[in-house]
Amino acid sequence: MAESSCINTAANCIRRFVLTKMRVIPKGAFAGLHDLEKIEISQNDALEVIEANVFSNLPKLHEIRIEKANNLVYIDQDAFQHLPSLRYLLISNTGLRFLPVVQKVHSFQKVLLDIQDNINIRTIERNSFMGLSSESVILHWNYAHLPSMVKRVILSTRPITDFHDDLSSPPQTSDKWLNKNGIQEIENHAFNGTYLDELNLSDNQNLEKLPNDVFQGANGPVVLDISRTKISFLPGHGLELIKKLRARSTYNLKKLPDLSKFRSLIEANFTYPSHCCAFTNWKRQNTELHPICSISQAKQDLDEQPGNKIHRRSAAEDYISNYAIGFDPSENEFDYGLCNEVVNVACSPKPDAFNPCEDIMGYNILRVLIWFISVLAITGNIVVLIILISSQYKLTVPRFLMCNLAFADLCIGIYLLFIASVDIQTKSQYYNYAIDWQTGAGCNAAGFFTVFASELSVYTLTVITLERWHTITYAMQLDRKVRFRHAVIIMIFGWMFAFTVALLPIFGVSSYMKVSICLPMDIETPFSQAYVIFLLVLNVLAFVIICACYICIYFTVRNPNVISSNSDTKIAKRMAILIFTDFLCMAPISFFAISASLKVPLITVSKSKILLVLFYPINSCANPFLYAIFTKTFRRDFFILLSKFGCCEMQAQIYRTDTSSSAHNFHTRNGHYPPASKNSDGTIYSLVPLNHLN
Repeated sequence: MAESSCINTAANCIRRFVLTKMRVIPKGAFAGLHDLEKIEISQNDALEVIEANVFSNLPKLHEIRIEKANNLVYIDQDAFQHLPSLRYLLISNTGLRFLPVVQKVHSFQKVLLDIQDNINIRTIERNSFMGLSSESVILHWNYAHLPSMVKRVILSTRPITDFHDDLSSPPQTSDKWLNKNGIQEIENHAFNGTYLDELNLSDNQNLEKLPNDVFQGANGPVVLDISRTKISFLPGHGLELIKKLRARSTYNLKKLPDLSKFRSLIEANFTYPSHCCAFTNWKRQNTELHPICSISQAKQDLDEQPGNKIHRRSAAEDYISNYAIGFDPSENEFDYGLCNEVVNVACSPKPDAFNPCEDIMGYNILRVLIWFISVLAITGNIVVLIILISSQYKLTVPRFLMCNLAFADLCIGIYLLFIASVDIQTKSQYYNYAIDWQTGAGCNAAGFFTVFASELSVYTLTVITLERWHTITYAMQLDRKVRFRHAVIIMIFGWMFAFTVALLPIFGVSSYMKVSICLPMDIETPFSQAYVIFLLVLNVLAFVIICACYICIYFTVRNPNVISSNSDTKIAKRMAILIFTDFLCMAPISFFAISASLKVPLITVSKSKILLVLFYPINSCANPFLYAIFTKTFRRDFFILLSKFGCCEMQAQIYRTDTSSSAHNFHTRNGHYPPASKNSDGTIYSLVPLNHLN
């Protein structure tokens, strides 16, 4: 096969070196070939060196291709000199360890520099592109004159580990394609003195940051692509001219800078939908109106003035000739959208149903109510825990169960307070915190906390109801009494169950990251859907059991000898309150949640937050009052505790006397007298429906 060939026509001369065995291209190899327009050096595995002045003083040469030369390790720093017509330089698939020197090219054309698949090039030195091109151009969007311009620099596919400061001094690059490299660091002022039309840094998977001053001294970029990198923050300066921003699959970019820095942005492509929320209600003034906009406005103003048509036309034409040199009046395809004073940013991906563009709470009224409800739940349950734990009387089964219920409801109150706090911190800027919050430990912790607490609360409430039913139904059979050790075993199982179901979303069965309120709403997989349905059906079943037990309790304690007695009416009312609060808490949530879990949602995520604030915590707020604070036994313990600090001593003494009297009567009816025990209360710790037994 021929080592080289030259194709001569009236128009061009091309020199090709394909599949040759030459090791060195010597100095002056193409000297005297003044009509040479294109050089291709390809598939030359033996080529190792290109000497000085190989590509020098060739006035018509506009394209050089050096590719598939894996053993090429050295190109002399004077190899490229005085190539005034050069427009394209490709260096691909070589063994070069250093970026070729191109400062002496001095092309008068717009140069596309394409450097790719050179796995051993790891550093780009400062001023690497200075002198590559010296053409003066007029940019069509702002008519600015630039003394030096390179059309593109493409450095792609293989490791380049470092950018040094001041990549080039005079403004000269239109596009820099640095994608698919191994770039690890770009220093401040790296593009100083360059014009950046498009900067493509995509697929540099080791690039973690862009320093604040990385674009200092540069004009641009107009298009910035950081897709598939590890960049976590955009620079603080140099974003003013960006019109297109691409950050697809850039998972570390979770927060955007101040939107006012994007003065020219018209299109953005992000990884997370929440970032597009930033631009939903944000409109910027168009600071770069096309000159035709001013011309059209001036013409309109002139047309509105009195005078004959010929005079107005002449004035408008004068305006165009004086102020719009270079504008073609015959142009009929001008985009008049450029004249809009307010610009809407085209952004993707669009927010979905699970992540609407709103704060965590969404509505201001919910923002107020969640604070009130969370504080009420926390305060009430803390009071119950303190009174029950500090009581001087023996820890009975009902007391023990009430402590568990109060703790579970306290956790729900803390969850609501946590959500309310994050909502306040991220108010009006949730789009900047959404990803960190929903994918971070905070949301997982909040979700775990609330699922654990709600399931423990429902479980304990069911156990309390069953224990009351069992105690009353078998009141005369002491051998069937629920012992304390039985209650402990039952609650240990309840804690283990609640802990397990709360842990599953963290390990991929559903997810707490789907929505901002950190509830397991992910039903994409069959396991996730089954998990959510299981919890909802379980809660409905618990409500049915509670209702059935209270109905049985009512018929058990009802006085059969007196029709519609006053005591029966009170018992019925109290049971109705308990059942109604449970129904009010569980029914709306269960109904809408089950429909959503079956992929037939009846309300949006925004509306579900109303359920979260108004219905979800009803039991957590009501249980301390219905099951403890409103009972006579709790009031006794409360006043006795206060009497230890010198308060309410008279009320405490009254309750002590009543307790002793009740204990005496109770044991007398059972045929024996109570032993003198300091640790036994001698009374039944009763719930609201059974207050009359006290």
